[in-house]
Amino acid sequence: MVELLPSKQDVASSNLVSRSSEDCQGTGRVHEGMEASAMKTYVFRVVIEPDEERWVAYCPALVKQGAATWDQTREEALANIREVLKMTLESMMQHGETIPGESPQVQVFAEPRVAVTL
Repeated sequence: MVELLPSKQDVASSNLVSRSSEDCQGTGRVHEGMEASAMKTYVFRVVIEPDEERWVAYCPALVKQGAATWDQTREEALANIREVLKMTLESMMQHGETIPGESPQVQVFAEPRVAVTL
């Protein structure tokens, strides 16, 4: 999802899935290192904007945890922020920190979802 704001910022959704008790083939096997738990999908609002000769991307809900990055193109910055969000959330889970819940910046679904940014 991309939305143009009056300030000409690009807003995109990044889809991150936390933990799953089943593998992709639905065999019911728990992957090594993964706890058996219900799968949740988190959709975070991210901002992507030009900054001189590069593009900056950040997640307002997780910027205090370091969820910000940049690259030479908008597409590369979006790919980077997806990876940064994944690493940030994995680290938060490993350290027992609370993952942000429902807000204007975050949507949480009890089942798997796929977000596609065009």
